Amino acid sequence: MDMKKLMKQMQQAQAAAGKIQDQLAAQSVEGTASGLVTVTVNGHGKLQSLSIKPEAIVEGDAEALEDLLMVALKDAEAKADALQRQATQGLGLPGGMF
Repeated sequence: MDMKKLMKQMQQAQAAAGKIQDQLAAQSVEGTASGLVTVTVNGHGKLQSLSIKPEAIVEGDAEALEDLLMVALKDAEAKADALQRQATQGLGLPGGMF
C-alpha cells in the first residue's frame, strides 16, 4: 500500500468534508406546525429563527403551544437530516456524520 497515495486521499476527504460542513452551515430549512409555528434551522440542525403566530397562543394552554413547537422542531430536524444525507451521499459516510 502506497502511504503517500493514502495520505493524499485522506487530505482530499478532509477537504471535501470541510466543504460539506460549510455548505450545510450556509443552508437553511423550515419546519412548520399547522402554519402557526415556523422554525428555521441550518443544515446542521442548529436553530436559526422561530416564529409564532398570535393565534397559536391560547391563554392557559401552554401545552398546545409546546406541542406545536415540538412538531415544528422535529419537522425542521428531519429536513436538516435529509440535507446531511444528500450532502454526504457518495462519500461513503453514513448520514448525520456532521
